[in-house]
Amino acid sequence: MPTPTKGPRLGGGPAHERLMLANLAAALFEHKRITTTVTKAKRLKPYAERLVTFAKRGDLASRRRVLGLISDKGVVHELFTDIAGAVANRDGGYTRITKIGNRKGDNAPMAVIELVLEPVSPKQAVVAEATAAAAKAAPAAEEEVVETEAVEAEAAETEEAPAAEADAAEAEAAETEEAPAAEDKK
Repeated sequence: MPTPTKGPRLGGGPAHERLMLANLAAALFEHKRITTTVTKAKRLKPYAERLVTFAKRGDLASRRRVLGLISDKGVVHELFTDIAGAVANRDGGYTRITKIGNRKGDNAPMAVIELVLEPVSPKQAVVAEATAAAAKAAPAAEEEVVETEAVEAEAAETEEAPAAEADAAEAEAAETEEAPAAEDKK
């Protein structure tokens, strides 16, 4: 099982902690989600994930190891048939902890720990879908680029015309200033 923690245990002693984790795991596998304190949820997560890993193996030795920890045969059967089949493609991360606030009576931080049973979406499939979506959008993007270039060309032409008129006006103003200066010198 997971490495023992240093410091105080969840219950009074190590045997009580083992029984408490086994009962929490049985309740988790039976109900698929349970509400407990954050500390118990964090201690339950590696314990439950290891039991799910045994269930994914599916052999008799793994079933007997799990039966040594969880005494309810119905829960073990559900773990090996339903839950192991649902997480067969998942490489880990079979549980999820969500904090839900503090308990009303003693203000203890509470959490929901649940099994992650939805199918995993592999990264390669996500990348392939993104590539396919980009390929579909590429012709539309090329049309937008062509339209954008045409709009930019029109804008450049309209900007050049006033600029050319302004340059001509400045040149005329410069000539008129030079003409009176030349007359003054005569």
